[in-house]
Amino acid sequence: MTTGVVRALPAVASAIADGRAVVALESSVLAQGLPIPANRTAARSMVAAVESRGALAAITAVVRGVPAAGLTDDELERFLAREGIQKVSARDLALAIARGADGATTVAAAIALAHIAGIHVLATGGIGGVHRAPPYDESADLAELARTPIIVVCSGAKAILDLRATAERLDTLGVPVLGYRTGELPAFYGAESGIPVPRVDDVQEIVAAYRAQRALGRRSALLVVQPPPAAFALPGAVVERAVVEGVRESTRAGVQGSAVTPFLLAYVDKATSGRAREVNLALLEQNAALAGTIAVALAASAVQ
Repeated sequence: MTTGVVRALPAVASAIADGRAVVALESSVLAQGLPIPANRTAARSMVAAVESRGALAAITAVVRGVPAAGLTDDELERFLAREGIQKVSARDLALAIARGADGATTVAAAIALAHIAGIHVLATGGIGGVHRAPPYDESADLAELARTPIIVVCSGAKAILDLRATAERLDTLGVPVLGYRTGELPAFYGAESGIPVPRVDDVQEIVAAYRAQRALGRRSALLVVQPPPAAFALPGAVVERAVVEGVRESTRAGVQGSAVTPFLLAYVDKATSGRAREVNLALLEQNAALAGTIAVALAASAVQ
């Protein structure tokens, strides 16, 4: 079935048509971000977390040239195997479709497809942002957040980035950031960044803010952030040391463009003896659960 130009699995299309709760998930974290078999663990735990809250999960991707909201079991297996799967950002969607490619969607591309399909909530781990090292590359996630009305649940920007510069850029772009039961922007692997954000303690307040944003005709996303589970969070000093070393090594190795993020994430994971990956898996599941709760509350409020 199709929802606009996006193919939706029958259950997803039915839920969207009926105004029931659906949560979009990106697929790049499965095909490029996490190694095998951690990517399978993430896929299962995120889908289960969304469903445990009464919502339906829809993994976004380009499947042999078809933009999709929801993957069949066979399609998901192909993406988890990672062979021949391109990394597709928002700007790459048209070419991936034209070439009949298999493309794993980044946050930017997932936001774009979710909005076209009529899905109001997306869950991910961390958004992209402003990089630390010259030429201070800026993720397409920020631009897509600025122009697409949707709720995005995450644990802030990836810790490998310049978090303060990313927060400033979000402010400049007019993207509201709400901290769910926290008064500061999470540092992805940890809870503390020292960057203040408005705190909200009730999901209904998030829904009300989104409704108000839509009523005002604002086109930007609403970014909802929460820290990783306390039992898994890493000390800021440990993460910062690993990131600084990773940036230095990536520069020495000449890593550039879209290869920088996976290189740094892998470096931090190795430098923390796998603890960073454990945090990543835990926060992905937690964010999916919160997104499911928000989607159910949003559906109950009849926001379209």
